[in-house]
Amino acid sequence: MGQTSQQAPGRYQLSQLDVLEAEAIFIMREVAAEFERPVLLFSGGKDSIVMLRLAEKAFWPGAVPFPVMHVDTGHNFDEVIEFRDRRVAEAGVRLVVASVQEQIDAGKVSEPTGRWASRNRLQTSALLEAIEDNGFDAAFGGARRDEEKARAKERIFSFRDEFGQWDPKNQRPELWSVFNTRIDRGEHIRVFPISNWTELDVWAYIRRERLELPSIYFAHERRVFERDGILLSDSPLIQRDDTEVPFEETVRYRTVGDLTCTGAVKSAAVEIDDIIAEIAATRITERGQTRADDRASEAAMEDRKREGYF
Repeated sequence: MGQTSQQAPGRYQLSQLDVLEAEAIFIMREVAAEFERPVLLFSGGKDSIVMLRLAEKAFWPGAVPFPVMHVDTGHNFDEVIEFRDRRVAEAGVRLVVASVQEQIDAGKVSEPTGRWASRNRLQTSALLEAIEDNGFDAAFGGARRDEEKARAKERIFSFRDEFGQWDPKNQRPELWSVFNTRIDRGEHIRVFPISNWTELDVWAYIRRERLELPSIYFAHERRVFERDGILLSDSPLIQRDDTEVPFEETVRYRTVGDLTCTGAVKSAAVEIDDIIAEIAATRITERGQTRADDRASEAAMEDRKREGYF
């Protein structure tokens, strides 16, 4: 939405980012008013960084009135964990860590093995247990509809039953931005305030707000290898075969997560404007280009979401 050439005196139009920001802040305030124990999912990735800034703005000059939670696979990029801890301390919010490693140690889930092994799917069990143990009745997530087709069909307020499961065929209507927040004991709501944003919107907001990001979002030299067209980090956590020879490449990450299934892209972008130019020219979403776990099947993400994943 841009300025019109003939505006009435004293009238103005909001920019696209202003509209998106206002919608997200309205959603966060609605959750804070309607639910007793919300939590914000925070991984240290770009979307959750934007979410935390929106939460700070929504409740300024007061403190953010809910904790943040990271579902930690234990197979993280060091740069992201360092940033996560520093940003949480700066914001003055409590960090809850839902640990996949603790689930494995307790015998609640089994560690995947083999060349394609990833702990990514095990996040569901850790997430649902943390929600139950802490009594969270609403959980903010940074998912966006442009990322993946299963996320495109999900509502902003996404109901989860007492088992933490999602039914895509039985979702609540959201006409005129009126949200049904009613839940029974044991149930909860997942809330996606930036659902209507695009990847370009996220980066434009990061530029406007001058938000700090983990260094891996910018071009750097990294030892990688190629698997199914994805550049994965050469790490002892990933089992390679003899044909997967590691090499040095200048790369950056469009999204961050478990390093065993999150790929890099070749890039020379060292500034945010360079990244925005790259994204504007591509026709592949960040998950479609760099997330190996989404390639397990056509319905891989939807299957995980039905089970309780974000």
